[in-house]
Amino acid sequence: MLTPDTAHGTNPATVTMAGLEVVKVATNPDGGVDVDDLRAKADSDVACLMLTNPNTLGLFDPNITEIAEIVHSVGATLYYDGANLNAVMGISRPGDMGFDIVHFNLHKSFTQPHGGGGPGSGPIAVSDRVAPFLPVPVVSRDEQAGSFDLDFGRGLAGSKTIGRLRGFHGNYGCFVRSYAYICSLGADGLKDASETAVLNANYLLALLKRKGVVEYLPLAYGELCLHEFVLSGGPMKRALQIKTLDLAKRLLDFGFHPPTVYFPLLVEEALMVEPTETETKETLDAFAEAIAAILAEAAEDPQIAQNAPYSTPVRRLDEATAAKRPVIRQTL
Repeated sequence: MLTPDTAHGTNPATVTMAGLEVVKVATNPDGGVDVDDLRAKADSDVACLMLTNPNTLGLFDPNITEIAEIVHSVGATLYYDGANLNAVMGISRPGDMGFDIVHFNLHKSFTQPHGGGGPGSGPIAVSDRVAPFLPVPVVSRDEQAGSFDLDFGRGLAGSKTIGRLRGFHGNYGCFVRSYAYICSLGADGLKDASETAVLNANYLLALLKRKGVVEYLPLAYGELCLHEFVLSGGPMKRALQIKTLDLAKRLLDFGFHPPTVYFPLLVEEALMVEPTETETKETLDAFAEAIAAILAEAAEDPQIAQNAPYSTPVRRLDEATAAKRPVIRQTL
């Protein structure tokens, strides 16, 4: 199973759980899939390429049709991780890019709450190429009667279905909530949500550039972004003696939940910023001001950020020890 080196850890984790071998595909200087590396690794042993487009660097891969052709030429399947659909709803379609399977992260683009252990759910859509393998039963619609029913016909002799699943297909309540959200926005509303998310991300990126933040936190790849962007804190660490983790902890004192840090792994001291479509201009302005203030503060005294946070109920934890030797208590 092929995955790009920018992939979220859940991708290789899922592959391992399925008993397959993970093979990483390199990233080119522009932040997309290294097509030459993909071509060298795509052979008859490859079952699938798992890909996000736009990727975790916030960039749309312009070589996506060529990537699809390479994968399909060896009989493999192209799988779409829908984590970044928030950038392209109503603008581009995974099926047109050549993807065979798409999973939708309802907590990413369709209002389902994220964190706290769930609930979560990821409905899956497939192309005609994969449809014969779907498990049974499937929901079918009688167009004349306008009614729905469960179709077990795929389980008949000669079908390629994988059969009936023992477990359930997901959290039904999540589907209903997300479906209501989609219906309330409509096609134009979903497109507007994506366009606003992309606008917010590029507005914030431009703000940070104007405030001189890029001297210490340069954009890792590209010049513009889609709904998110990844900064590299390497220069900040060397010049100001504070790490990305220190910056994230200090942001808590400014009233901001910090962005994702240290992912994707190929970016030194990575800081992934994803404003989403719901953030106001005032919040984005304040966030940029906070970043600039922390950097200015670190230039005078880096220990302030190194020992942050100060205003939270719990101060900085020893995260390395907690990961290696967790103290677990059972409460009744």
